[in-house]
Amino acid sequence: MLMMKRKLAVITCFSISLFSVRSKAQKDARPVIVSAPNRKPGEGVGPYARLIIRGVTVIDGTGAAPMGPMDVVVEHNKIVDVVNVGAPHVPIDPKRRPAKGDHEIDGTGMYLMPGFVDNHIHYGSPQKAPEAEYCNKLWLAHGVTTVRGVPAGPLDWALKERERSAKNEIVAPRLYVYQSEFSGDGWKPQLPVTPEMARQWVDFVAAKGVDGLKLHGGDPEIVEALLDEAKKKHLGSLDHISQTTAPRMTARIAVDMGLRTITHSYGLFESLLKDTSVQDYPFTQNYSDEYMRFGQVARNWDKIHPQGSPEWKDFLTDLKAHNAVMNPTMVIYSAGRDLMRAYTAEWHDRYTLPSLWDYYQPNRSNHGSYWYYWTTEDEYAFKNYYRVWGQMLKDYNQMGGHITVGTDAGYIYQDFGFSYIEEMELLREAGLTPLEVIRSATLYGAEELQSPKQTTVDFGIIRPGTLADMVIVDQNPLENLKVFYGTGWMKLNDVTGKVERVGGIKYVVKDGIIYEPSKLLADVAAMVEKQKKERKGKPVVRQGVGGVMPEDL
Repeated sequence: MLMMKRKLAVITCFSISLFSVRSKAQKDARPVIVSAPNRKPGEGVGPYARLIIRGVTVIDGTGAAPMGPMDVVVEHNKIVDVVNVGAPHVPIDPKRRPAKGDHEIDGTGMYLMPGFVDNHIHYGSPQKAPEAEYCNKLWLAHGVTTVRGVPAGPLDWALKERERSAKNEIVAPRLYVYQSEFSGDGWKPQLPVTPEMARQWVDFVAAKGVDGLKLHGGDPEIVEALLDEAKKKHLGSLDHISQTTAPRMTARIAVDMGLRTITHSYGLFESLLKDTSVQDYPFTQNYSDEYMRFGQVARNWDKIHPQGSPEWKDFLTDLKAHNAVMNPTMVIYSAGRDLMRAYTAEWHDRYTLPSLWDYYQPNRSNHGSYWYYWTTEDEYAFKNYYRVWGQMLKDYNQMGGHITVGTDAGYIYQDFGFSYIEEMELLREAGLTPLEVIRSATLYGAEELQSPKQTTVDFGIIRPGTLADMVIVDQNPLENLKVFYGTGWMKLNDVTGKVERVGGIKYVVKDGIIYEPSKLLADVAAMVEKQKKERKGKPVVRQGVGGVMPEDL
């Protein structure tokens, strides 16, 4: 009896300290935001029986050199032909061109690539971004045609939105649903706290139709059971290795157990500590204080085996041997390096909802709003942390490891869509070439999502037979990734002597449906303006964390 009581006490402690409280997850097992409205007339055109984009330069997503001019032929929602129709600066011979289409786009001087994949998203919540339409249109306006929710929201809600997006009933990216053990999902009033329960939970969510699991570390025997059962069910797996479990569940341990994707940086640095086996926190450290929690992450920058050391090389070699994917989401912590840059971004006034802006402000109740007194020393640590983290990403990329693009937007001054382009810039800063960055945003992202169930991808690459998900921009993105921002970028016109705005994605195509990002952004701006008018003169009401549990950063 005494042993039984001890076992129950351990399980109870584990359930409360590691996973927060189940009652919170249950309370949030309802749609946390308004579902996207049905797609209205004029919201996108197509798909067409035969669409042709004429004369574009194609960046195919594989890392291959751009090629153009090309004519890309789409029938309904599939690419059926990609035709080289000439050479630069030479008139195109009409005889080489595909026959006329039902709808055509003159892509002369433009660049076409696969639709982008954001492999780490959450929708908003009532106090942040109360309508799914806001998130969807910001994603699409920045070329994101596929997202992975980790989780997107409550399970049944997310599955329904996935279905509606697949049918193009709504203006939204294609959605992959990864379920978190934190989220209310209609299972039992208790989290999986034994290997047997872990397998039962995986069986339950697999039967519901999820695409994969989002884990938060955990005790090794439970994680091992979760990953083993997920593999049997051909489900993907992604792990935000919680700082509370990293001492027993580093990235290396999780990958050796079968984990597919490491998201954020947690568990990476802990796999390489050189003088201690766990992070040497200050004596006053308290994980529940988010300033301490996040501020101390960066203090590991000089506590690990350095780049090029045998330990460094052995760790990355082990990850590569298991074909592990790094989904870093550097952007969601980037305010730690330069807080002023994050909160003064030029798009906030026009495109950030007042409710979202309120959530971002320093507040001890709102997850990720930990700017209680952010200092130069904090930013110094984060700048060094990013330098070392970037070295790790660059080296892993160089040995053939896959890096994918994810954002975790909706926290820390990072807006949906805009943050995706900044993440691409951060990967460039880490040392990936522009072509490698685009490959991470397209082909590698698609392979990460589709590999658990199939051997070849049907999006993320410009090839006949793949889905017609495409991004078209009228500036060269290899020269300047900033031209993907919805606000474009400034460029001096030496003829007029005036500064102009160039870039902004011209067209985004999802499933053969053509959207104009300028119109999507206009809709978002109208939503922001509407909320500003509704809130004028009203006091700000601050609330705690919404439908996404507080382990998601």
